Amino acid sequence: MKLGAFFFGGVEMTDAGAGKPNPMDRYYDNAACWDATLKYVDAAVAADGLGYDSFWTTEHHFQHEGYEVIPNGLLLNTWIAARTSKIRLGTMFNVVPQWNPMRLAEDFATMHNLSGGRGILGVGRGTVPREIQHFNERHVSVGSHDNPEQAADDAKNREYFEEQMEIVRRSLSSDKFSFSGKYFEIPVPGIPDRGTTVKHLTLIPRPVFPYEIWQAVTSPPTVEYVPVVDHGAVFWNQHPNFIKRMWDRYGELHEQNHHRNLARGDKRMLVVSVRVEDTHEQAMKTARNGHDEFWKFLGPYGWSRGYMGDDGKPAKPGLIPSLEESMKQRTILVGSPAEVAEHVQFFHDELGVENLVIFPHLIGDPYTKAIEQMDRFRNEVLPLVS
Repeated sequence: MKLGAFFFGGVEMTDAGAGKPNPMDRYYDNAACWDATLKYVDAAVAADGLGYDSFWTTEHHFQHEGYEVIPNGLLLNTWIAARTSKIRLGTMFNVVPQWNPMRLAEDFATMHNLSGGRGILGVGRGTVPREIQHFNERHVSVGSHDNPEQAADDAKNREYFEEQMEIVRRSLSSDKFSFSGKYFEIPVPGIPDRGTTVKHLTLIPRPVFPYEIWQAVTSPPTVEYVPVVDHGAVFWNQHPNFIKRMWDRYGELHEQNHHRNLARGDKRMLVVSVRVEDTHEQAMKTARNGHDEFWKFLGPYGWSRGYMGDDGKPAKPGLIPSLEESMKQRTILVGSPAEVAEHVQFFHDELGVENLVIFPHLIGDPYTKAIEQMDRFRNEVLPLVS
């Protein structure tokens, strides 16, 4: 089983948990945010030393409330690559509608080549309107498949993203490329250059090592797209029944479109939050505040759609679950090493998971706690999984 670690890259907090303060009432200064960045890099170096296969950064902007303070995962991963030797480095996720697709492709290729082929291109459609609407000139925002009032934003974001990814794939894989779509015309028609007209572009640099593209999958329309274009699928924060349905659908569609059978865990990745302590009670105690702060952050963006209601259908948007509810949904694995290993074994048996990424830095925790959790999971939990 390949093991990775994913961090939001947030500020250490002394007041994390349910209730006050409201997220937008927090205002961390530049020094606190930069301190988190440096500790984030140190955690990546620790993951390399612990033998992790991958480390995943983020891309988020303007979050004075301190949840995610890393604006450029590709840039940070280039620095991490210089301080590590083996670990593969991805961003979970580059928010593609916030990028010029050719700039994203160039920056990824540069990082990937400088790291000796350790880059992973992680892509997603976004979560936070505050970010995307200030990095996008075409008024593309972000919606949720399960929030009907945002359906128009979701549909526009999806088709814009899919055009962008076609450009990314062409530019990374072809000596010469062009593209004509609803939103993009590449090259721009009629550009004169040295006595002729530009008919194609060439990306410099392109990858000199093989590379992978992985995409967040949280909705039925996305799972219909991702295997067709041969992206790997990343599943997180969803009830196992929902994951299983999309996990199997991915395999079916991939076989239909690429005419080869995948092993049960191929090209699919599971991300789970974890908290490992000596006893169940200790784990519950140290997980609660970080879990509750996580939902103060992401609950308003509709993340409860991955939870299963009593009727077996997705929970309504706006649910703010308790730690006990999240444990029941198996989106966070809490307990002693043996208890957490039992949950991991369940996913391995149920899905055939071979690419597992843990989320060990619950919101507000000290980075030393996250490094401890990576150590305990790698050395105390994983050996118990067959």
